[in-house]
Amino acid sequence: MNILLIEDEEATARRLRRMVQEVEPTARIVGMTVSVDESVEWLQTHPRPDLILMDIELADGQSFEIFNRVTVTSPVVFTTAYDEYAIKAFRVNSIDYLLKPVKEDDLRNALTKLQCLKESLLEHPDSLKTSLTNLLRQMAATASPESSAQPVQTASTYRDRFLIRQGQRLFSVDVAEVAYVFTRNKLTFLKTRDGHEWMIDYSMDEVSTMLDPQRFFRLNRQIIAELRAIDKVNLYFNGKLKIGLRPIFDEEVIVSREKAGEFKVWLGE
Repeated sequence: MNILLIEDEEATARRLRRMVQEVEPTARIVGMTVSVDESVEWLQTHPRPDLILMDIELADGQSFEIFNRVTVTSPVVFTTAYDEYAIKAFRVNSIDYLLKPVKEDDLRNALTKLQCLKESLLEHPDSLKTSLTNLLRQMAATASPESSAQPVQTASTYRDRFLIRQGQRLFSVDVAEVAYVFTRNKLTFLKTRDGHEWMIDYSMDEVSTMLDPQRFFRLNRQIIAELRAIDKVNLYFNGKLKIGLRPIFDEEVIVSREKAGEFKVWLGE
């Protein structure tokens, strides 16, 4: 089985590649792309893969744009930290929809589903489209306007510590010590209240599902901050907000106009 992996978070891409090799040793990752543009170019210049593992939120937009720019005939398994895209995902060639962090059993089930569908798809090319249309109707019928874009979790399911690997040494950092989580050069780091930085093997999308949203807020794609780490909030141009963090972050931290209202509510407005 030849697989194209579309994922812009390096840590997630590494984990998915390792997981595919463990779940299906005969599978080959024949391509890895990180953006809509790069994915479109790859699909236009390479043979059709047997499966595409596709993140929804990419660096240059949502991966649904790929389907508007190139004909995709391969089955797709979507991966994302947000379930608001479920119905939209199943409008295209999706055979499954996996929430991050992707679990090995879920990936195994998706690959098994593809194997079961293969023979049927060869005999009846329209069967996948029909089954997905039916699934879409069922999802739309049961969709609730109050449903959240974020996967539902209880307080007890949020992570309370992270395992840090430093050479041959392993140790834990308690979430209570974390001031913020940030990404740099496609790697993810914890910044503790005492100023230490520790690399963790999770993407920002994955971390955002692990932390209690009452305590942590994703300011932008690059940084997730704990409430007590918010030192200053200043009005910025065009409705944006400029944030000062404690400990100091060495880059400018901006909350977009679209997220500014939500951020103010989170602060207690």
